[in-house]
Amino acid sequence: MAVQPRPDLRVAAKLFRGFADPTRLAILEALADAGELRVKDIVERLGGSQSTISGHLSCLKDCGLVHDRHEGRQVFYRISAPEVVEAVRSAEKVLAVAGHRIEICPNYRSDMNP
Repeated sequence: MAVQPRPDLRVAAKLFRGFADPTRLAILEALADAGELRVKDIVERLGGSQSTISGHLSCLKDCGLVHDRHEGRQVFYRISAPEVVEAVRSAEKVLAVAGHRIEICPNYRSDMNP
């Protein structure tokens, strides 16, 4: 009989799947640096299409990682809580220690390799 993970671990796994996309991480990093940005601003910083960035922002918003604020016809996005930035910064610390091993790990495919 298979052991079922605790429900809170399943939610944590979903969080890490959300962080697993390089574009979403780049968006979070841009928002952490700037505080608040419009989609247009994020596209200018990261490149890519407006629809792609909007889709990733929608995902991050649906998961509660970012909030939006409407000002006239403009929509500004910001990180929802300082803990989101802390999680990303903590991951950077783990990568400083184990990044090379993670990069060559045969168990996970990396879509970021050229």
